Amino acid sequence: MSAEFSPELQTFLTGRKLLQNEIPYPQELITLHGKNNFISSTPGITKQKCERCGNTAAHLFATFPCAKCQKTCTYCRNCIMMGRVSTCTPLYQWTGPDPTIQTEESPLQWDGTLSPGQQTASQKVKTAIQTQSELLVWAVCGAGKTEILFEGINEALKQNMRVCIATPRTDVVLELSPRLQKVFPTIEAAALYGGSEDRHKFSPLTIATTHQLFRFYAAFDVIIVDEVDAFPYSYDHTLQFAVEKSAKKTAAKIYLTATPNEKWQNECQTGKRSFITIPARFHRHSLPVPTFTWCGNWKKSFEKGIIPTPIEKWTKERIQRGKQALIFLPNIKLMEKTAPHFRKLHPNIESVHAEDPNRKPKVERMRKKDTQILLTTTILERGVTFPNIDVAVVGAEDGIFTEAALVQISGRVGRSSQHPTGNITFFHHGRTRAMNKAYNHIIQMNKEAKERGLIDV
Repeated sequence: MSAEFSPELQTFLTGRKLLQNEIPYPQELITLHGKNNFISSTPGITKQKCERCGNTAAHLFATFPCAKCQKTCTYCRNCIMMGRVSTCTPLYQWTGPDPTIQTEESPLQWDGTLSPGQQTASQKVKTAIQTQSELLVWAVCGAGKTEILFEGINEALKQNMRVCIATPRTDVVLELSPRLQKVFPTIEAAALYGGSEDRHKFSPLTIATTHQLFRFYAAFDVIIVDEVDAFPYSYDHTLQFAVEKSAKKTAAKIYLTATPNEKWQNECQTGKRSFITIPARFHRHSLPVPTFTWCGNWKKSFEKGIIPTPIEKWTKERIQRGKQALIFLPNIKLMEKTAPHFRKLHPNIESVHAEDPNRKPKVERMRKKDTQILLTTTILERGVTFPNIDVAVVGAEDGIFTEAALVQISGRVGRSSQHPTGNITFFHHGRTRAMNKAYNHIIQMNKEAKERGLIDV
């Protein structure tokens, strides 16, 4: 391969599979690099499969009369929001030499300390990266999962590897990026999400939503998937395909979660999956255990405009004590119906959900303690930390409250070392398997933490 190539095009296209209109270089330059075998292309759709997102579901394909090829073309509806991929639109990838990545001997600059549980997990992560293997980190909510990644990421960067931390949610990317940039100050990290200004950046350290990985191909030597159980990643096979596609064949794969699904839990217990647990929080206090409180037919009560007595009593107690609280409800419709009745107890009770245009300012008011009680859907089950709150789940038997959701919701309580305890109550009209499993999950983690000497109380 003696012909010269464009270093700018090399760094832009390495590890990506993109449509021509996503590449900010002239078509003539792309064609020339193709003739010299620096760039190759593949059809966007092959045999009813989208080569970008991996979709094979027939109902997610459609046809249209194509002006470009003058034929009837098939396109993928599953990833249409990222630009149309069709039968006659090629995806381009770099097949020339990889760019040289040079990092300093040890880019990590962090003077914090790890708990014994974190230290064990950190070493496991580092070993998985060194041996290019898979590892599940099963860590309780508030265990400090981000910190246990530092040494492993540092090891990878020292070896001039490319590292990606992927998460299903944009707000987690926005939270993680500055934290990682702070501890790896000499690495220009790329934060990728819808509308991100970093989308053209080539970096040895990338923090991205799982959706953004549709654009990558064999890019990363290490891929870390945070909150692997979270929606939509846990349900969307094309997002899982995106993660697999973006990793090199020899890549180390690290998965992080507080609540692995039943299949993964069974694989851990039968020795089919390599894993490490962190059953304790860094502040060495046990996880708050949910209280189950029967509240009768709460649906009928709310239909009549009445807050069930146990729920009203619980709420009034928090108001009287000046204690902040989250109250989780199963759906938006119920929350909007009940919010006025809760505000009769205190005018400073707000409500929030995923489609709320004021979601961010409402959460911020809760952070600043301007709001005492916040009604919410499962949108706040993870990814937010309020230092000193109690939590109630109304209608805990509803199908939306899976074992994972209930464990995550319980994990909002007692996260701070200054306030390591708190109340978590499941209000219900009948116990479900998910409620019992969530309760047993928390009990088991506390038991393991005590046996390993990781908690004091």
